[in-house]
Amino acid sequence: MKYCTRCLYPENHPLNIVFDEDGVCSGCRVHEEKDALDWDIRFKKLKELVEPYKSSSGMFHDCIIPVSGAGDSYYIVDVVKNKLGMNPLLVSYNQQYNTPVGIRNLAYLKTLFDCDSLQQTVSPDRVKRVTRESLRLMGSMYWHCLAGKTAFPVQIATRFKIPLIIWGEHQGLEQVGMFSHLDEVEMSRKYRMEHDLMGYEAEDLLRESVELSEKDVSPYVYPHEKDLASAGVRGIYLGNYMRWDSKSQHEEMIAKYGYETLKQQRTFDSYNHVDSYHYAGIHDYIKYVKYGYSKVTDHLSREIRFNRMTREEAGSIVAHYQKVVPNDLHLFLDWLEMPEGEFFELIDAHRDTKAWEHDGKQWVAKAPLFPSGSHERIDEAAQCDYSLENPKGVSDDSDGYTLIGRGWVDDWVGNP
Repeated sequence: MKYCTRCLYPENHPLNIVFDEDGVCSGCRVHEEKDALDWDIRFKKLKELVEPYKSSSGMFHDCIIPVSGAGDSYYIVDVVKNKLGMNPLLVSYNQQYNTPVGIRNLAYLKTLFDCDSLQQTVSPDRVKRVTRESLRLMGSMYWHCLAGKTAFPVQIATRFKIPLIIWGEHQGLEQVGMFSHLDEVEMSRKYRMEHDLMGYEAEDLLRESVELSEKDVSPYVYPHEKDLASAGVRGIYLGNYMRWDSKSQHEEMIAKYGYETLKQQRTFDSYNHVDSYHYAGIHDYIKYVKYGYSKVTDHLSREIRFNRMTREEAGSIVAHYQKVVPNDLHLFLDWLEMPEGEFFELIDAHRDTKAWEHDGKQWVAKAPLFPSGSHERIDEAAQCDYSLENPKGVSDDSDGYTLIGRGWVDDWVGNP
């Protein structure tokens, strides 16, 4: 297995990655643009781009922002509303694996920014049927989350003829340098299908399954090109126009709005994906089983690129977190009503043979970047100072998903 000589990414990255003659990956090379581009000029271009979409009266929604109770949602809404002066409609897909922290973050997001919002909650039974099929076909428990959060905002934009959708970062640009910032790539059906959805549109699931109905997959169907063209829908990424740095952006939102963080099982990043019981748990373990690396590699590669950590310092951290056995598997399997043996049989079927081989008894990593035992000690001080923040002082004792929580808050004395 070939690895980038600067960050930690392997050659079998599912988004596709290339290496130059120095062994440096395309993601690291495109990251260099962050320190070369004039971001004041880039932001001015963003302002000019959105100006024609603004509601002259301010009474109508002039854009859609896909949001959740985690990720960069606070930052995106803050930029769009307070720096671009727009009136967004917040749109969210209910992933169903919700934590109380994620429910609160989403409620405060809507309230503090005084935004209208729409949320789609699909019947849990339908989601379970879809999830069983996505596990079988692609080894993914998160396909419905990815399909829902990329389809529902576009469905709403088409239905209500709100032509501008504003997303945050482009994963393909940030991780593997699939594009340059100057390409100003926009949201597309092709990228969504090939990368977000691992090659499976909703229609593909329906065609390859005897268990699913059209009703089951309808929430995940991307609007037809004719409908998109009729409504003039386009989706832009703020990351093309702003120097995207998830860590510093989250810390700004913690200070300004009391964004809550959460300790994660298999990574040190306590800012992203705090809305899910599984993203940094069994979902991340599935990623490791399939590709031989996990989310902590994504996070460490990002920190190396921002010069907040060296590649050598990252060694003990990736070795520590990749061997963490997540404790949330039975929560997921109880919800899905699937035996553990069947689950692992489905996941093992999707192991990448570039990363794994079977020795007759068990699966063994072919060429891990940091072999087991090479880094036994983890230096907590070297983890880039991702903090744990609970400014609302709420104690969570839930041991299961919160399907639907309160959608707004009346008051919070700690509100800055």
